[in-house]
Amino acid sequence: MDIDSRADELESLIGQHQDLYYNGHPAISDAEFDALWDELTKLRPGSPILVRVGQDAVDGFPKAAHVLPMGSQAKAADPEEFLAWCAKIRHPEYVAELKMDGASIELQYEEGMLVRAVTRGDGLVGDDITPNAKRMAGVPGRLPQPWSGAARGEVLMTRQTLARYFPDKANCRNAANGIMKRKDGIGAERLEVLCYDVAPRGAFDRPGPGTLDLFEGPRILPPFDDEITKMEWLAATGFRTVAYEVFTEPYEVVDYRARVVAGRDAMDHDIDGLVVKGRRVDLEDMRRARPERQIAFKFPLEQAVSTLIDVEWSESGATFTPIAIVQPVRIAGTTVQRANLANTNTIRGMGLRIGSRVIVVKRGEIIPKIEGLVEDLPDSREILAPQACSCGAVLIDEGTRLYCPNRDCPKKAIHRLEKWLSVLNIMEFGPAILRRLFDSGRVVSIADLYTLEPEELASYERMGATSAGKVIQNLRSRSTVSLADFIAGFDIEGIGVLMVEKAAAAGFDTLEKLRNAPSEVLSGIDGFGEITARVISDGLKELATAMDKVLATGALSIRSADASAGPLSGKSFCFTGELLSMKRPMAEARVKALGGSTRSSVAKGLSYLVTNDPKSGSGKNRKAMELGIPVIGEDEFLAILDGKAPGR
Repeated sequence: MDIDSRADELESLIGQHQDLYYNGHPAISDAEFDALWDELTKLRPGSPILVRVGQDAVDGFPKAAHVLPMGSQAKAADPEEFLAWCAKIRHPEYVAELKMDGASIELQYEEGMLVRAVTRGDGLVGDDITPNAKRMAGVPGRLPQPWSGAARGEVLMTRQTLARYFPDKANCRNAANGIMKRKDGIGAERLEVLCYDVAPRGAFDRPGPGTLDLFEGPRILPPFDDEITKMEWLAATGFRTVAYEVFTEPYEVVDYRARVVAGRDAMDHDIDGLVVKGRRVDLEDMRRARPERQIAFKFPLEQAVSTLIDVEWSESGATFTPIAIVQPVRIAGTTVQRANLANTNTIRGMGLRIGSRVIVVKRGEIIPKIEGLVEDLPDSREILAPQACSCGAVLIDEGTRLYCPNRDCPKKAIHRLEKWLSVLNIMEFGPAILRRLFDSGRVVSIADLYTLEPEELASYERMGATSAGKVIQNLRSRSTVSLADFIAGFDIEGIGVLMVEKAAAAGFDTLEKLRNAPSEVLSGIDGFGEITARVISDGLKELATAMDKVLATGALSIRSADASAGPLSGKSFCFTGELLSMKRPMAEARVKALGGSTRSSVAKGLSYLVTNDPKSGSGKNRKAMELGIPVIGEDEFLAILDGKAPGR
């Protein structure tokens, strides 16, 4: 993959994960996200995605513009990166605030009265959740003076509140994020807001002609021109504020960070770092989408020592993966009882035993993992891996993988069916339906799926003929698929869509070309190597009959490389908000099936922005209109797919 293609892929991934994070549903760890961010920064430092923030995906709230900019922040993962930033910026004094792990909010006041409470949104416009905010602690409804402006803070939940009232939630941040956006406001009284920034109305407006002092630049009057006096004003006016310290030397900030890390378990709230900035307020810097004169000084990976009490073996298809069960321990704001062990090599390499004292780490505060052995206790015992599969076959332990070698293993067969439906995004054909058909022997291969008739399915599932018809129609709606989807759907170990796309880009763009290519030739493809080449070559040989049977049904064909010039060839679509007729992945799949492409952000060259509210003031809508990109609703999008609109 060339640099531009990789940068495009990174922009898409970062955009998706930003939106998931800000809506309380992170899919990857902070560390994984930072790795994507750092890679894009190197490949495309001017990318607009680097100054974008995630967007709320909640309907039903009115939109409102921010007074204070809500951009993204530069990050330092360790003292070396932080000190390098300090050497470049050189503040006379450093204000270090606790970086609260919650959801951002802006409280807007007119003549001393709270008029709006606005979520982060796209950084410029967010959701107006004022009724919910009025129920939160730390949100004054009336100020002691007729002041107009905005205070920015973080909506938080204490650890005690989470444990008592919301034990089913993953952590305080996710709980607070979800509750503050409830349309009925239930639970908002359990939240509180801690503020860390404030400015009078108009402070961030660009000065007009004749209003700019040419020698001093734009100015803001006390007490809002100093970070400390701002915090003092907030506290005196009735707001709750985040804790902070002031230092004159960068090394003092590093030492303070270490002290905070050591004592964070005793705090009421979850925190994930420090925000470090100069004491003097720099308006020009704060107007930037990504301020340069402040930085998020992240905490190191959190870890704790616990006891390994058992090992469970998770089964996925033919593969058995060890999962550590440990004595409950609190890490990064959540209670951890299960941790990743990767494979048998990890167990043997660390010398782990049941009863061992182990180090548990949460990578990016999301994914628990056993990092090392502390000690073995006298009564510890050996970890025993399973020796046989439920099908009777003896398992093979390659160190990095423990698996069933039986090609006809029922678990492998049902997993392949599940993988096929997942890759093709056949959502209506659920796991319960599939399991009943498989257990009955009616559907044991992918080809069997395409011989089902609605009447037959209805009898198995006791569903109405109409519902059964919709399931079958959805299954057969993907009448053509890409080569990458076709092969990935057959669940060859380690071979996904991306690997097949690499092979196609290297000239092996048909099933026959891939089948006939020697593994030593495939190993020359960028990113393959000998093992991957051998796996895909052997897998295609092993599954040749099964693949041919699917194609022989006539219900599905592989789209040729030239067929990418479909009715939507050259057209690109970006989606924002929820669609009513289908999930976003299905909409994207239908666009690609017709030869079009999808993007995660609005940029020059985009053909359409698809939204459920074409007239909204969202950031994507505004940017599309600025660039002259058509903003269309769901009905028009469906018409394009059906060939009833000019898009085709």
